[in-house]
Amino acid sequence: MGFFGKIFSALKKTKDKISEKLSALFSGRRIDDEFFDELEEILISSDISVTTSMEIVDELRERVKRDRISENEGVVAALKEILTQTLEKAEPLEIQTPAVIMVVGVNGVGKTTTIGKLAAMLASGRKSVTIAAADTFRAAASDQLTVWANRADVKIIKSSEGSDPSAVVFDALTSAKAKKTDYTIIDTAGRLHVKSNLMEELKKMSRVVEREYPEANFYKLIVLDATTGQNAVNQIEFFDEAIGIDGIVLTKLDGTAKGGFVVSMCGELEIPVVYVGTGEKLDDISPFDKDEFVEGLF
Repeated sequence: MGFFGKIFSALKKTKDKISEKLSALFSGRRIDDEFFDELEEILISSDISVTTSMEIVDELRERVKRDRISENEGVVAALKEILTQTLEKAEPLEIQTPAVIMVVGVNGVGKTTTIGKLAAMLASGRKSVTIAAADTFRAAASDQLTVWANRADVKIIKSSEGSDPSAVVFDALTSAKAKKTDYTIIDTAGRLHVKSNLMEELKKMSRVVEREYPEANFYKLIVLDATTGQNAVNQIEFFDEAIGIDGIVLTKLDGTAKGGFVVSMCGELEIPVVYVGTGEKLDDISPFDKDEFVEGLF
């Protein structure tokens, strides 16, 4: 789809929400205090937090004054650069093999689908992938994951419903070490903030990985439903406090007009978006590209 592809397209609803307002703002308007106030309101309306929106506009105001920018094109270019720099506050995550990737998140965000897509994408690079079906809490979770594993043509290790998730992780790691598997992806049960026992289970699984496979690169990714916008920030903070989060996978970006929240999420929490789900098909997942994302906002 070219340089600006699936992420750009997935931001259509967000772009449609703010593009008309931006067009009106940049149509023959003087670049004065009222201009900056209106721009701040537009950024907030795209679900960029109030704090980050204010910081972006303050920086833009300073650049316009310092560089004596008077043309709309120059203002837009400066705004895009500031948005990109805000995203860059979250240092990009480069996943190195052998990798163990534990995927966490609350119920209903699309973890199972995400794991299937991620497995297929990683396997397409001629890398070996094993999925550990460690969500033994939810009925039929391993059956659903098996369907995705088959579609992605990767190995899956699972156990019966109600069994110890850490035992599944142990078995998967034993296999990964023996077969020198490139990527081991661990599914986990959906956690709610009040489920302290499930959070303790996550900590236990983390300890198993660190103890049994210390030579692996261990990553913890949280899956977030982009349609929740700024509300997703609370989820990140909760999981990060419990186990430490290395990166974010966004789902349903194509179904929301709240895509702007990614800017403030990266800028304030400094946790990078690693992958983005862009649709329902097996290959509808893309590595996050900050330049494509910013272009997709306008």
